[in-house]
Amino acid sequence: MEHRIPVAPGVELWAEERGDPAAPPLLLVMGANASGLVWPEALVDRLARQHRVVRYDHRDTGRSTRAYAVAPYAVRDLATDAVRLLDGLGIDRAHVVGMSMGGTLVQLLLLDHPDRLRSATVLATSALGSGLADVAGDSDLPGPAPHVLGYWASMGEERDPEAELAWRVEHWRLLNGDGVPFDPAEFRALEERVVAHSGSARSPVAHALADPAGIDRGAELAAVRVPTLVVEAPEDPVNPPPHAAHLAAVIGSARLVTIPGMGHALPAAVVEPLADAIAAHTAAVDAEDGPRLP
Repeated sequence: MEHRIPVAPGVELWAEERGDPAAPPLLLVMGANASGLVWPEALVDRLARQHRVVRYDHRDTGRSTRAYAVAPYAVRDLATDAVRLLDGLGIDRAHVVGMSMGGTLVQLLLLDHPDRLRSATVLATSALGSGLADVAGDSDLPGPAPHVLGYWASMGEERDPEAELAWRVEHWRLLNGDGVPFDPAEFRALEERVVAHSGSARSPVAHALADPAGIDRGAELAAVRVPTLVVEAPEDPVNPPPHAAHLAAVIGSARLVTIPGMGHALPAAVVEPLADAIAAHTAAVDAEDGPRLP
């Protein structure tokens, strides 16, 4: 089932849900400049066995409103969008899973809207105030690999559709790392679906331009009490170790699991162990938390 949910004046988000509408809700929050379709179908289907799964397009991605050129916004506004999306779908509390920048947004939700979260899972991300979320520039944790930063310099360049597809596939190869096999055909098919879904092959860059103010809040994470799972991607070239261990330690109550070979991508090889880790985490929380729905 697809929806268009208003979240701000002149801004609507595309969302899709699957699974039993009466099951505990689970919201998937994708990373920067990425459509919700980047979540693998196999992962969504696996989680939908026990959840009402919702994935969506951030502003300026997929079928959601292209907003930045008209009304620039901050990264933190994307976290508010997630709350308003839950409101629009009539969901009081949800399990929330965030990847990369989506993990940053989930951390903001943990701080500002803990009452809306049944649990949190973050993967391939860094703690607020470190890595790409290091607004002050004083973290001693490693940043993205130089070869990835160099490739990002060409992100917004004009390319014809075929060249853009090639750029995106190569980008995924770099993000995937060397820990698990990379299949160019798998990621080309993914990006072909994303392009068909959005109706444009133009490279989205709005989130790289969005104001990062207000996300340097790592010290506040120690107060988090929402059950949180931190997934370490040991081959991640964007948020490499020890980012995941640092985040789990900062939160304190978080649990850390490692998906062997995982980088900053979701190829078929990591879907099953990732889905199992998320499903086990949410099932344990639901068993403890009770059946309060939606």
